[in-house]
Amino acid sequence: MDVLRTPDERFADLPGYPWQPTCVTTSDGLRVAVLDEGPRDAQPVLLLHGEPTWSYLYRTMVPVLLDAGFRVVAPDLVGFGRSDKPTQVEDYTYARHVRWAREALFAGGDGALDLRDVVLVCQDWGGLIGLRLLAEQPDRFARVVAANTGLPDGTRRLPEAWWLFHDFVQRTPDLPIGFLVRSGCADGLPDDVAAAYDAPFPDGSYKAGPRAFPGLIPQTLDDPATPDNQRAWEVLKTLTTPLLTAFSDGDPITAGGERHLQSAIPGAQGQPHTTIEGGGHFLQEDRGEQLARVVADWARS
Repeated sequence: MDVLRTPDERFADLPGYPWQPTCVTTSDGLRVAVLDEGPRDAQPVLLLHGEPTWSYLYRTMVPVLLDAGFRVVAPDLVGFGRSDKPTQVEDYTYARHVRWAREALFAGGDGALDLRDVVLVCQDWGGLIGLRLLAEQPDRFARVVAANTGLPDGTRRLPEAWWLFHDFVQRTPDLPIGFLVRSGCADGLPDDVAAAYDAPFPDGSYKAGPRAFPGLIPQTLDDPATPDNQRAWEVLKTLTTPLLTAFSDGDPITAGGERHLQSAIPGAQGQPHTTIEGGGHFLQEDRGEQLARVVADWARS
């Protein structure tokens, strides 16, 4: 596959993001950039982003989690951030995204982090990938915080707000990434922060990853990813790994999805599930420090 790599100078002096990534190479030669901060012997908090963001989304949460004594790991998914960007939409599949994340974070890639005792924090596609990893290798996870996410299994149609986003992605020649993130925030975004979300994408040729994601969500029984997600649910419905939902109160896409996680996964029973007030879809932007404190307090409890 043809692959692009965003020039490093695009990431110079981004507001609120002083960290430099470590890099892992997948089995098919793709570089995955990973923010990896804090003591290597501390418990890792794994922050997984989604569409169309990158680890920059978690920048206000990282200091709170570091101050709480955790190791903080936040990869850029392939096609996003500082990670490599295959140039064709067809290069991206759900199964490949799961494999790329597995090889970077667990084993199989050159320099893989081999994370264990993980506290997973996942939002948007971070959950679609992270919950699959949880089902595959539950022994690597200590706890899970699910925020504005889920694991579609082909049996439910997503809400109309998501379809509006899907159609916008399909018909817009050059996706305005910063605009998309801003539109998913309750409080909007300063221009320099919106520009930081545009930074990974010098032009449209770098945007196959964001273009691909909406079409990869299984919403019918004959979708290629449906069997894998249904098998994952068979495992999740048996897991006692503690799971906390921390959804926002202002996300039209995932609203109500926390109830299914709470009722279907045994590890969610009896947990102090919370609602983050005043947050939109990207609650890490709107209420990042608050979400980080929820994660830290619960993980240490």
